Amino acid sequence: MSFLKEISQSFINAINKLRGSTGDEASIKEFIRDIQRILLKADVNVNIVLNLSKRLEEAAKKDPPAGFSRKDMILKETYEALIEILGKEKYVPNFDPKKRNVIMLVGIQGSGKTTTAAKLARYYKNKGFKSGLICADTYRPAAYEQLKQLSEQIQVPFYGEIEEKDAIKIARRGIEYLTKQGCNMIIIDTAGRHKNEAALMEEMKELSKEINPDHVILVIDGTIGQAAFNQAKAFNEATKIGSIIVTKLDGSAKGGGAISAVKATNARISFIGLGEKIEEFDIFDPVSFVNNLIGLGDLATLARKLEEASIEEKISKERLLSGEFTLEELVQQIKEFKKAGPLSKLFKLIPGFSLNLPEEVFNAAEKNLEKWDAILKSMTKEERKNPKIIDKSRMRRIARGSGTDIKDVENLIKTYNELKKNIKRIKRIGIPIKLK
Repeated sequence: MSFLKEISQSFINAINKLRGSTGDEASIKEFIRDIQRILLKADVNVNIVLNLSKRLEEAAKKDPPAGFSRKDMILKETYEALIEILGKEKYVPNFDPKKRNVIMLVGIQGSGKTTTAAKLARYYKNKGFKSGLICADTYRPAAYEQLKQLSEQIQVPFYGEIEEKDAIKIARRGIEYLTKQGCNMIIIDTAGRHKNEAALMEEMKELSKEINPDHVILVIDGTIGQAAFNQAKAFNEATKIGSIIVTKLDGSAKGGGAISAVKATNARISFIGLGEKIEEFDIFDPVSFVNNLIGLGDLATLARKLEEASIEEKISKERLLSGEFTLEELVQQIKEFKKAGPLSKLFKLIPGFSLNLPEEVFNAAEKNLEKWDAILKSMTKEERKNPKIIDKSRMRRIARGSGTDIKDVENLIKTYNELKKNIKRIKRIGIPIKLK
């Protein structure tokens, strides 16, 4: 299990524990302590954790509006606080293709700047820009060759001077050369620096001052941990950071450093790197990130997967999000979902499933589909539309008629009711669920 998945499971466990409690002062305090432990374990800066805790403690003192419980309000406050820290909406730096744009990448050594430079060049190339790459890293011998090979791989112009030791001269000449090549998106890879390396930080400051880039991006390693806050703050003081790219958000990455870097620089995360391959690069979506982190699923990803697999829509998006759908629609939609991949993964993208239903339920659903289909056929039209009328007597009749066990009938109805209940609950406490 990756660390991010482990953290996600911890969030889900804490939420379930609170939801299963009476919601008294003691259980809310315990929930806040659980959140503190989870965030600190994820390497979120301690001051950020303390501020979030104070926010939750203040929220717990307020009387909830009519129809809401104090538990509902605390969960909503936790969700909104995490979203706010990460920036609420997607952020992609906006550049004018009619003019020349210069991006400078900065970060500590080993953060993945060189690979990220190529990924970024490929991204903007696919958006219609003519990208070009400059190697201004004069300290790491392999940087020149690595970036040159990557530029050939993605087929964009490259500039570097393997013998030159003055990064400012390389950057200036590189910008001039790539401009003549018609490039309107020039990305400069700089040497890795550490906040304690005063000379290197000063050089970066001078480089930024001399070439005056349109946008400076801080590349942060997702595994960096508690050091992220101070490192990000030092870089931001040397040259104003425009946005952040988080790399290595796979495997053992904790991700908390990203949250710390956002707070230290007051800059937004624009992209994330998910692996070493050039194509493993995506726009960062704070809502999807938090949804997945705390077990609310990600309907935007689900919608994209279903579209790619040409899935027939048995339940309209509006009905799915409102929780207003029939038992028959749900089973037929799940049968369609099978075309898009393993149900256990797809179910977790649907809000509500991952909050209450254990892993074995996801796996069992795939095996139970044929039974569920048979059960539906044994129901009357009224029972399929309104499962509330199905009592034990009706369950026995349905089980006999479908050649299944009464527990199978109960399983189907329970899954249906849990999904509807959780979607409505999430909607009621104000957590946004949207497809686009």
